[in-house]
Amino acid sequence: MCLAVPGQIVETAEEGLARTARVSFGGLVKQISLAVLPEARVGDYVMVHAGFAISVVDEAEAAEVWGVLEQMAALAEEETP
Repeated sequence: MCLAVPGQIVETAEEGLARTARVSFGGLVKQISLAVLPEARVGDYVMVHAGFAISVVDEAEAAEVWGVLEQMAALAEEETP
């Protein structure tokens, strides 16, 4: 199953030709690549898949996706024996 998760860019950096960002996923910060989305800026919400930002989304869409992911996690906990 492929899953993209929304996060907010808190910092960007350029290393040679590579552009990267530190992205917060509800407080968990990970470094990701902006190779596919070079126009992304600090404060943007981006969908991240396999370490790459693949699209910019607005804050409301990011919150909606997080809500669905939280519901899925709650259902999974209920099903765990």
